[in-house]
Amino acid sequence: MNEKFFVEINGSKQGMFLQSENTENPVLLYLHGGPGSPEIAFAEKFPTGLEKLFTVCWWEQRGSGISYNRKITQKEMTLEQMVSDAIEVTYYLRNRFGKEKIYIMGHSWGSLLGVLTVKQQPELFHAYIGIGQVAQQERSERLAYTYMLEEFSKSNNKKMIRQLKKFPIETGGDISIKYLAGARSEGMNKLGIGVMRSMLSMLDFVAIVLRYKGYTLGEKFKFSQGSSFSLKCLCDCMIQMDLIEQVPCLQVPVYIFQGRHDYQASYVVARDFVTAIKAPIKGFYTFENSAHSPCFEEPEKMWNFLRVDVLQNQVSLSDKI
Repeated sequence: MNEKFFVEINGSKQGMFLQSENTENPVLLYLHGGPGSPEIAFAEKFPTGLEKLFTVCWWEQRGSGISYNRKITQKEMTLEQMVSDAIEVTYYLRNRFGKEKIYIMGHSWGSLLGVLTVKQQPELFHAYIGIGQVAQQERSERLAYTYMLEEFSKSNNKKMIRQLKKFPIETGGDISIKYLAGARSEGMNKLGIGVMRSMLSMLDFVAIVLRYKGYTLGEKFKFSQGSSFSLKCLCDCMIQMDLIEQVPCLQVPVYIFQGRHDYQASYVVARDFVTAIKAPIKGFYTFENSAHSPCFEEPEKMWNFLRVDVLQNQVSLSDKI
């Protein structure tokens, strides 16, 4: 199965892609990052193998990718609305494939959305899988800023130091979109601590989207519009959310896949989240050669963790925490 289609979700036409080698397999809902950055194009460039284990739904969230349109208002782009949409997509997938429960996997921003979705209706899910887990993003950003300044000072990169110091993040300055899209993004790419270890520039990201044949030319243009729009609407709530405080427990198994070099969503903070949360079982898995996207950087390792632990409801391969 390889299908692209649209479904009305809570009054909004939303697009998704389904991939599966066997539709009898468990269903997995993949929540992309950003906010506003669908990842089906990345899955083509860096195959994950998820479709061998699951029937995978790559849902493009309200205001993102092929689900973006100019009629969507900022007023409806709330965290509560996104959680409601995720639950409705889950109901659609359960009904379509005749499953009582599905798996839910969230990457980056999608990991925040995933935790809150599972918290609201745990009975719909077998397990939650977080990749590049967001938990206390404000703390994460300040840790990353300090690390980047230290590293660029060691290498005497005066240009990057100047760019970073335009934003006084370390002393409590606002974490603005201008900073995130500018100095922070460039610094992380140079140090291999951002989207991927191998991604040297956000132009690499753009090229992957532009080359993806599953999008029409118009949809590729929509991608850019949706990314800017969604980030503007949802970035602040992502930065301000504290999952360690607000979600002390989940009623399903929790699996967190984290890159050792991830500063986009801090490895340290993600580990603290797993340590703090109460769940029937929980596992933390370190990807030694990854930054923020172990699903694309070390897909075979992820695939094995899913096959051996997640699908068997165990944590035999997890780190000791």
